[in-house]
Amino acid sequence: MPTVQEIRQASADTAPLTMLTAYDAPTAGIVDAAGVDMILVGDSMGNAVLGYDSTLPVTMADVASHTGAVVRATEDALVVADMPFLSYGAAADTGIENAGQLVKEAGASAVKIESGPHTVALTERLVQLGIPVMAHLGLTPQRVNQVGGYTRQGTTEADAQEIKDLARRHEEAGAFSLVLEHVPSELAAEVTADLDIPVIGIGAGSETDGQVLVLTDVIGLSASPPPFAESFGDVRSEIEDAVAAYREAVEDGEFP
Repeated sequence: MPTVQEIRQASADTAPLTMLTAYDAPTAGIVDAAGVDMILVGDSMGNAVLGYDSTLPVTMADVASHTGAVVRATEDALVVADMPFLSYGAAADTGIENAGQLVKEAGASAVKIESGPHTVALTERLVQLGIPVMAHLGLTPQRVNQVGGYTRQGTTEADAQEIKDLARRHEEAGAFSLVLEHVPSELAAEVTADLDIPVIGIGAGSETDGQVLVLTDVIGLSASPPPFAESFGDVRSEIEDAVAAYREAVEDGEFP
């Protein structure tokens, strides 16, 4: 299993880091066996597996339950659990307690926080308490109502500078890595060059230290994947064919 420190020390001289989401034991076992470095139990479960239109309804109980399932099926990958909407930010103690639950009870090795000016102090405190933090900048889906959709971020000089400043502040606060989502590739390259911790890109070009995607997009199960995702399989068609074949076999009396 790669440790948090090993991930933190990854650089341009090492192979790019790989991270995928997983939300249950069967798929986590497959991702782990494939040799992926990190598994993210993302609040993307809201869209991917729970039937919501966004990540906002996802609860701490949802993330804790799915994290436990993933941890139980994982032997080698580093498991990172997402902090869901409003599980942090309102009060420092609440954020600490919720992050602690995901590590102490659900078994995650680290937590990911959709970051901003308000999460610098929380990141520093969590790291002081022994809870590794992965920061997340650029497109942060929990702020969808504020930004007006899932649009690319960092496209103006001022916005790009804010992302670069926040990236440095979270590194200084102790974050061991940074997810940078849906930003111009030039900005991602600048942030990657500026930081000592690894930058994991999603829709951020090829000049980052690694990549992350949502598993349902990768395997071709998502009905509406984002434009920066790529499918490496067609599981949706396989499931549709298998379910139709089962129904026909029962109706025709061929099964059992």
